[in-house]
Amino acid sequence: MRTLLLFAIVILMSTVVAETIAAQTLPAPQTVTDPKQIASKPNAQVEPKSLTIEKLYMTRQVGRPTWSPDGKSIAFISNMSGRNNLWLVPAEGGWPVQLTVSDQRQTAPAWSPDGKWIAYQSDYDGDEQWDIFLVSPKTGKVVNLTSTREIAEMDPTWSPDGRYLAYEVKPKTSAAFEIDIYDTLMREVKHVTTGTPQDRGNSNPIWSKDGKYIVYSQEQAKGTDSNVFIADVASGKSSLLTPHEGEQRFWANAIDPTPWKDGGQILITSNAANGYDNIGLLEFSDKGASVTGVLHPGPIKWLTHDKWEIRGGEFSPDGKHITFSANVDGNEDIYLHDLASGKSTALPIPKGVNEPAGGHSAFSKDGSRLLYYHNGPTAPGDLWVYTLATGKSHQVTHSLVAGVRSEDMVEPYLVHYPSRDGKWTISAFLYVPFNMARNGENAAIVYIHGGPTSQTMNSFNRFVQYAANQGYMVLAPNYRGSTGYGQEFQQANLFDMGGGDLQDVLAGVDWIKQTGHLDPKKIAVMGGSYGGYLSMMSVTKAPDVWAAGVPIVPFVNWFTEIENEDPVLQQSDLATMGDVVKNKALYEDRSPINFIDQIKAPLLLLAGGHDPRCPKSETQQVVDAIKKRGGTVDYKIYENEGHGFARVENQIDAYKRVADFLLAHVPPADCSCSLTE
Repeated sequence: MRTLLLFAIVILMSTVVAETIAAQTLPAPQTVTDPKQIASKPNAQVEPKSLTIEKLYMTRQVGRPTWSPDGKSIAFISNMSGRNNLWLVPAEGGWPVQLTVSDQRQTAPAWSPDGKWIAYQSDYDGDEQWDIFLVSPKTGKVVNLTSTREIAEMDPTWSPDGRYLAYEVKPKTSAAFEIDIYDTLMREVKHVTTGTPQDRGNSNPIWSKDGKYIVYSQEQAKGTDSNVFIADVASGKSSLLTPHEGEQRFWANAIDPTPWKDGGQILITSNAANGYDNIGLLEFSDKGASVTGVLHPGPIKWLTHDKWEIRGGEFSPDGKHITFSANVDGNEDIYLHDLASGKSTALPIPKGVNEPAGGHSAFSKDGSRLLYYHNGPTAPGDLWVYTLATGKSHQVTHSLVAGVRSEDMVEPYLVHYPSRDGKWTISAFLYVPFNMARNGENAAIVYIHGGPTSQTMNSFNRFVQYAANQGYMVLAPNYRGSTGYGQEFQQANLFDMGGGDLQDVLAGVDWIKQTGHLDPKKIAVMGGSYGGYLSMMSVTKAPDVWAAGVPIVPFVNWFTEIENEDPVLQQSDLATMGDVVKNKALYEDRSPINFIDQIKAPLLLLAGGHDPRCPKSETQQVVDAIKKRGGTVDYKIYENEGHGFARVENQIDAYKRVADFLLAHVPPADCSCSLTE
């Protein structure tokens, strides 16, 4: 809803056979289901309270990268300068060089096939009204290609000959994303799609190797149904490749680069086989298309049939391999699949969130290397390169800064607990500080992810690690509606937002209280976006549970939210909550602004002045209502930010406010959290 040491490590390859249509079963991870089994790990070397907000938020963030055509360099987004700008680094590793200098955030870089330009997108103070820019990697010259303040253009991707850019486009007042092509030679725009209904959006344009076709995906606002289309660039005609009955999701990942007689095949991700995201090869025929402009769908050959979240990557340049990633209960691994043998080979990188990187291709142009992103609970995200011939990986970027030690950080438990209604098993990550006594005196934070179609992964979280280092236990639940656990679980909060999902959060509180570590009167709740909404639902619907609340960029009133948010989200909210008039009672009951008088906990709210998803007026409603009744509330609106905070100085200011607020209202036990004193 509201939804980036210079040494070589020898990688020993492990092989998993993925049967073509039969099930490939990835092993379930080890989980803890008994709260009494949760134990704090002793660590005599840990430095308690050494991880300050300033240190953690100066730790660099590394965003989306793109290969240079010659494979010698990698361009990537990083906030090393305090802003999300474009940087260049040698593919073998080395000192990065800043390419763009801008006060505005940038993302989605794409290097042109001739190497002369890098396309990227940038908006203004987080307003998501993106323009597409070009920058010369040699001179640093920047050109605003689209320059349309009232129209957003996103996700640029080059045609194989480097002449055209395909991208997504949406006027500010529209809910539908279309796909356009920009001719960089003639400086003309051509529409690939037009007239898309307001409850649908087109995305992720993918060029065929010969430049004749663009494959794209179209999703409806409810998020439960999508299709793959192929467009003939010359004629502008689109053909549906995934006709189906009922609600199923189909998503295009890549087009086979090898020549096919009368057609080709597309790597797709879909839940059509068994209700869980799996990957397959979708064939299509272009026989007769030169006359009719219509292409025809063929069969799908399923490559996986698992009950976790499998996502397609891309084909190798020679078409012999594909990449995919497997998200198994919050840990994500990368696989190379040999199309001839049918074998899938896992890259045994450290656990966490590992995914192919590189924009529209993780492979170098010659196919010899694979760029990937590694992110773990004690290591911020960095870029790595895997060499297929040697089976070795080397690290390209280095995000940790001096004074921030991985050994001072906590690796979470993966825990499962029952939902209150008994319908679901809820998965969560539980961070337990080192040397925490089981004495019933400690404090905890329940950290709720946004979305709601999102998932807390086993990844690096700066504030969570700060909190654990201060002595807080932190629970991060994946409540019903989260992704990663199949179609039925993801759709379980439809027309019930703030209902069953809130109860899943409260069930997590019930569970961690049973560990024996906590003082039940010292539990705080916080979250961003939809997590901010659920934080507000928590303090209004279960006021006796919480000692403090920190909603970040929240919405609190379904009626005003739908009135003021971006049209895309208006369509999504109406599709997932129903008609405002017919379901008025539901809308009223699930709007925490109507229950401000129930709040007992002090609140701190943070918002962005240019947020198009959860406008700052949502936060202001809460502040005004609490102050009117004499309650305790503090807030800060960052006028030069959007949905979340991109500028490093704002991140530091925001989370220092959160840290000070929690220390004042929910202080951790004075246990020193050290064995050395």
